[in-house]
Amino acid sequence: MISSKLLIVPLIPMLGLAAEPQAGALTPEWDVATSLKALSAQAQRLKPILDQVKPQDWVAKGASPAYQRQLDATKNELTYLTGAIQKLSARPEKLTVALETYFRMQALETFLGSLAEGIRKYQNAPLADLLLGVQSENWNNREKLRQYIVDLATNQEQELKVMDEETQRCRLFLSQQPAPKSAPAKRVQ
Repeated sequence: MISSKLLIVPLIPMLGLAAEPQAGALTPEWDVATSLKALSAQAQRLKPILDQVKPQDWVAKGASPAYQRQLDATKNELTYLTGAIQKLSARPEKLTVALETYFRMQALETFLGSLAEGIRKYQNAPLADLLLGVQSENWNNREKLRQYIVDLATNQEQELKVMDEETQRCRLFLSQQPAPKSAPAKRVQ
């Protein structure tokens, strides 16, 4: 007979009850929360700048009407980034949410770069510089998020490796156990 304690002990690492995290471990949640707040605040500084952009006035200067759609897309991406930051703040252990936040940030940076060219050419060069300056101030937070994603992925890979090793060990242990003796069949009369 297999002791129930023998079956429970290998499951402890899978339940997250393992020992202290190793060196190079995941950034503490309080530090992630601080970085996300800074990232969100910095992203919100873009909104009043974007509100000053007037692509509808650029058409008279030869600009494409597509700049208005680009401005709208940029504002939407800023809203999506803010939402992704809020989701990541609520669930910092979710790799998919961390990746979404990072990809939203990259998309916003792409939109801002293109929009800044139009601002510089058709509206006001200092406004374009201000927009790009505020964007670049977020570089440190962006890099912290990137490193957090790498650390989170590494941590999850390590957890999966441990779970797989424990599963294989349990399978081996169970396969080496003698088959249970079956009771003789009773006749029904």
